[in-house]
Amino acid sequence: MSEELEQLQDENNETIYERLTFIVDKGQEPTRIDKWVQARIIGITRSKLQNGIEGGFLTVNGKIVKSNYKTRPGDEVVYMSYINPDYTELKPEKMDLNIMYEDDAVMVINKPSNMVVHPGIGNYTGTLLNGVAHHLLSLNPELTEDVLPRFGLVHRIDKNTTGLIVLAKTPEAASHLAKQFFNHTVDRKYVALVWGDVAEDTGRIEAHIARHKQNRKMFDAYPEGEIGKHAITHYKVIEKYNYVSLVSCILETGRTHQIRVHMKHIGHTLFNDWEYGGDRILKGTIYTKYKQFVDNCFEACPRCALHAATLGFIHPTTEEKMTFESDLPADMQAVITKWKNYKAISAAKE
Repeated sequence: MSEELEQLQDENNETIYERLTFIVDKGQEPTRIDKWVQARIIGITRSKLQNGIEGGFLTVNGKIVKSNYKTRPGDEVVYMSYINPDYTELKPEKMDLNIMYEDDAVMVINKPSNMVVHPGIGNYTGTLLNGVAHHLLSLNPELTEDVLPRFGLVHRIDKNTTGLIVLAKTPEAASHLAKQFFNHTVDRKYVALVWGDVAEDTGRIEAHIARHKQNRKMFDAYPEGEIGKHAITHYKVIEKYNYVSLVSCILETGRTHQIRVHMKHIGHTLFNDWEYGGDRILKGTIYTKYKQFVDNCFEACPRCALHAATLGFIHPTTEEKMTFESDLPADMQAVITKWKNYKAISAAKE
């Protein structure tokens, strides 16, 4: 019996799902799939496993099976296990959620800046999931408060990244969406303001991503592929404003801090990204008026200027392709306007 473990992680490198892959030995006698898998996953209960099987989190040779399926030699068994975030209780909180779409299977939410997606150490309240829990309980008071965390999250975005995030409302939907994220078939386009005049209008960045060798809270690009995970980002310049550029980025893979790391790797750190050095003047001649202008821009957009603008996936129930678009938030629009005006004034002086 061979075994392989993969993990789907969010932008903070927190594991959301584990995908365990097993191959049934040639000499294995037919055994109920739930008993066979339970014997190979430490600490999993029979009831949790059966619930996962019913929700479609287990496949044999690419097909969903029932708990009474009997194993056969050579079967490829894949089980996705949800890893609970680091909290024990989810307190429902009333808040205004910008729900772009909702049905019985999924929710698509336009997340604002300065909002953590789920509770954790130091952030037990005020998170997106606190608001979603209140919303779902208001629709169906019979739901238990821990329903959503059990299967809702299939991806996350950073606290200060704005834009689109999809959540599953059923175990079946979670399984379906998680597989799409694993297989990199979800369409995700981001818009970012970056330092510098990007020379090429379009480009492809391919460099492995792993933790920074000196600062373990950061990540770095390793173009030779000696360590880390394979990562590809496609970018396109939308507009240039002398010392900064507005770009769109399409993720071919989904690695931790991928856009932030890849854009820095090619010399274009995201504007006001304090973790990667974008919160200081990186382009332009530093003199008093220019410094004051840049400081005003930092105040207008007091975060990393990154927005999840497009999200496309196959609906887990209807199998239809769904695509959602989110306009740039007010803070990014404000800082872009400032740079447009700066460019116009500079051009007029020439």
